[in-house]
Formats: sequence, structure tokens, C-alpha cells
Amino acid sequence: MARIAGVDLPRNKHTRIALTYIYGIGHPRAAKIVAAANVDGEKKVQDLNEDEVNRIRQVIEEQGNIEGDLRKDVSMHIKRLIEIGS
Repeated sequence: MARIAGVDLPRNKHTRIALTYIYGIGHPRAAKIVAAANVDGEKKVQDLNEDEVNRIRQVIEEQGNIEGDLRKDVSMHIKRLIEIGS
């Protein structure tokens, strides 16, 4: 099972679909990630080797703003808007 950004990706889904399980990654961003990592987006997660998973993980880390950091940013923006009475 591939674990990226603290999320266990579903084993029986295509790679670009499984990446959308990570908060902050949608379909367009998932397609860009697999293209940048030189991984076939149609390949199932269970068929990925360790090198491919590491390349995907590296691309995601370079792009930043996913999972915990993104949730914190969104929460702080909402709090700020509430404080100013927007």
C-alpha cells in the first residue's frame, strides 16, 4: 500500500484517481503530478514500484500546500474573514 502525505492510497484505483484522495489534489493537479513524475496515470497503485512512489512523493513535496498545511491555511483565512465581519 502506497502512503503519500499521510494518506493511504486505495490499491485498486488508477494512480491519478487515487491521488485525488489527498486533500488539495484534484483531477487536473493529479494529472500534472503523474506527468512530472514520469508515471503512467492509468497504472494501478498496487502495481507501482517503490521508485515510482518516491518520484510522486517528491513532486508533491516540491509543489507543497496539501493536507495539514492547506487545512490550516484555509482555517486561518476563514477565521480572519469572520473577525473582520466579512
